Amino acid sequence: MKTATLEKKTQFAKAKHPAELIRKIQKGLRFTELETLQHSLDMPFEQLAAKLSISRSTLQRRKHAGRLSPNESDKLLRFARLLDHATDVFGDIEKARAWLKHPQYGLGGAIPLDYAETEIGAHEVDNLLGRIDYGVYS
Repeated sequence: MKTATLEKKTQFAKAKHPAELIRKIQKGLRFTELETLQHSLDMPFEQLAAKLSISRSTLQRRKHAGRLSPNESDKLLRFARLLDHATDVFGDIEKARAWLKHPQYGLGGAIPLDYAETEIGAHEVDNLLGRIDYGVYS
């Protein structure tokens, strides 16, 4: 039986209608959502920004503006969704973080967060988490 001990979830991690999420992404998520994800992943800020393809100068502009671009918001949501799924599967955010940051056999030795830099890669990470959850890890 799983007893997930989730830290504060990002506002969009809760079940919402897809149309609402799409509007939020198109508008650009608040910069504080990036800070929340950075804290949840326990990852250096600049390392997370690099995974989201945000340069240092762009990161400073986004911080000043208070919003991310739609593309950056979409990637941020992708990472948050995977963190939530991994936390559900492993029942503990620490185990989820560790799993997401280390090479996984089921991904050919790739690191899940590196794989998740693309939507196809994130889908594969999501599929692997589903197989682990159902005991079909390969």
